[in-house]
Amino acid sequence: MNIDSSSSEQYPTRGQLERHLSQSIQAFYRTNLGYQPGKTICHLFEQKLAVIIENSVSPTEQFLSDEGESSLAKKVRESLDNLTRSRLQDLIEEILKVSVRDILSDVTLETGRMGIIVVLEETPKVRNPESIQKKTN
Repeated sequence: MNIDSSSSEQYPTRGQLERHLSQSIQAFYRTNLGYQPGKTICHLFEQKLAVIIENSVSPTEQFLSDEGESSLAKKVRESLDNLTRSRLQDLIEEILKVSVRDILSDVTLETGRMGIIVVLEETPKVRNPESIQKKTN
C-alpha cells in the first residue's frame, strides 16, 4: 500500500481549527487582560478569518462606560487592541500555520461584542478543504 506523506489526513479539519482558535483566543484574553470574554466564534472563509467575541468589554471599560466616560473607555479599548495586536497575530499564525496580512477589529461598548477580521496570506491547509467557503463569480 502506497502512503502519501503529503496527504491531507495529517491536517486538522476546518471545524477543529476554528474551535482551537476560539478556545485559544478566549485563553489569550484571560491570560493577557485578566478577564474571560463570552462565547467566541471563529469562521474561516477563503483567505480570511472572522472572529466574533461576545462580552468582550473588560470590567474597566464597562466601569468607565457606566460612569459616563464612554470616550475614555473607547480610548482604553483602542490602546488594548494596539498592545495585543501583534501577540494575537502570532497566536493566529501559530495555529493556522499561515502568515497574517492584516487584522481589523472593532468593539461596540453598548452590546459588548467585538468583531475581528483577519486577512491571511493564503488559505490554511485543512483535511476538508472543500468546507472552506470560496467566492463565487
